[in-house]
Amino acid sequence: MRPKELQEFLKNVAIPNRWPVLVTSSPGCGKTDIITEATKACGFNLIVSHPVVSDPTDFKGMPFINTDGEAEFIPFNDLKQLVQANKPTVFFLDDLGQAPSSVQAAAMQLLLARQINGHKISDEVTFLAATNRRQDKAGVSGILEPVKSRFRTIIDLKPDEDDWCEWALSHNMPLELIAFIRWTANKKDPILYSFNPSLDIQNNSPCPRTFAFVGDMMKAKMNQSYFVEVVKGAIGEAATTTLMGFIRICSELPNPLDLIADPEKCKLPASNRPDILYALTSAIAGKANKKNFGNIIRLSERLPKEFGLMLIQDCIIMDELLADIEAFQKWSEKNVDLIP
Repeated sequence: MRPKELQEFLKNVAIPNRWPVLVTSSPGCGKTDIITEATKACGFNLIVSHPVVSDPTDFKGMPFINTDGEAEFIPFNDLKQLVQANKPTVFFLDDLGQAPSSVQAAAMQLLLARQINGHKISDEVTFLAATNRRQDKAGVSGILEPVKSRFRTIIDLKPDEDDWCEWALSHNMPLELIAFIRWTANKKDPILYSFNPSLDIQNNSPCPRTFAFVGDMMKAKMNQSYFVEVVKGAIGEAATTTLMGFIRICSELPNPLDLIADPEKCKLPASNRPDILYALTSAIAGKANKKNFGNIIRLSERLPKEFGLMLIQDCIIMDELLADIEAFQKWSEKNVDLIP
């Protein structure tokens, strides 16, 4: 599933119906963020557990000799919260595949029987889990077959450029970086996800997570003398070289405010340069406000259809209030067939 599809499935189906679901992917694809955001959207409490650093007693309870000389298992920590939960709650087992078999076996009783050593899990609790795959060289030895069968379904998460860019727009990522990801999405080998697992410490791979790190680096306005090396350490040398070339293109663009000020007569770049058009539309969207959005709409009509639509959509994603402007309402009526 794409990230957006997974989030909709969790939010609208799995979590409300209390379905246990396991999400798999290689590192850095956003499993944890998607599960966290879907839980928040449902209004559920979230308990995050890390089985890889847990002990079986964390799920079974601590053995204790009572006053009658009999052994009992006293729930504590996560187990105590699962038993006492009185509000809708998601219990998220993160990196489950890295956990020892003994810990997985203890968690298995919670997933299906919903009770362990006499302690019943609250009906308010929904179980979700995430893991990398064995081929990712992430320390995953596998998941026990009885544990896998306890999940209602296992979903493999696949990165998607459009979904990442929509997320990036709503999380204040640099517009140059968003334009770069869109431009490379149309190439033979998209750059957003070029995961190549390696035991080499200095070999980092491009993925949604590491590109988000690059976005933070770009916003930090660090010294250019070491900026390239820092970025290279996040996404690797090849991706960094391509990104730096694209950033140079962005720096040579005409001032977007000049274009917005004269939408009908301003000189636009050649339409046969997708790299420039991606950079330009992002730069214009970054300047949108209530006063100039009408001009931006007129400017969008001079761009190739795909880029004009992208420009308007980006503006709305960054500021939903722009959708209330009369100029946008008229544009929507005229282009109803283009709006997804």
